[in-house]
Amino acid sequence: MLLASLFPPAVATAETRQPGDPALLHPAEAAHLRKAIAKRVGEFAAGRLCARQALARFGVRDFPLRVGEDRRPLWPEGFVGSITHTHGFYGAVVARAAELRSVGVDAELIGRVGRHLWPKVCTAGEIAWLERLDPAGQARLGALIFSAKEAFYKCQYGLTAAWVGFEDAELDPDATDLRAGVFTIRPLLPLELERHLPQPWSGRCRLEPDLVLSGMSVPA
Repeated sequence: MLLASLFPPAVATAETRQPGDPALLHPAEAAHLRKAIAKRVGEFAAGRLCARQALARFGVRDFPLRVGEDRRPLWPEGFVGSITHTHGFYGAVVARAAELRSVGVDAELIGRVGRHLWPKVCTAGEIAWLERLDPAGQARLGALIFSAKEAFYKCQYGLTAAWVGFEDAELDPDATDLRAGVFTIRPLLPLELERHLPQPWSGRCRLEPDLVLSGMSVPA
């Protein structure tokens, strides 16, 4: 399990490389797919089925994971979790709220965050960092920047319910190391998270041949 390496033992993980079968969804989950295209259906089903596997490790079964008004999964009372999907990888992580206050996970394919996307997802400092690398390094770091920020956003949202844009925080190049599997986020303006969690804000990352995986968790 790739995702398990990003989190403490208290976190249950599940992952797959295949889109999910919507026929296996709970009717309350499938109701959210009435107008969805086929790609979205497969992604949604895979994420929900992974979440179901992770919850089952805590003895929670047949729980319909509905979609909240903010588009986030509505986890069972007493649990926190996060879902991710990209082309060819789908996964979910779950923990008891008594053990972790929040979790966030994200996966991104290497090479999908090309130069044309840098201005949308990267700060000026991150673009300068990317510019110093060769094309292969840019492909890896671009994926990491996107993935780590998404994992950070999901994790902080579980504590704050506050929106954070890609331009509001950046990876700290002095405290981010792909080889060590560590990333650190630093804010570029005051964020609500500072009321809930002191800095540094760090997470784990994992580089695979085709994708980057990022995860962040906050102890209870």
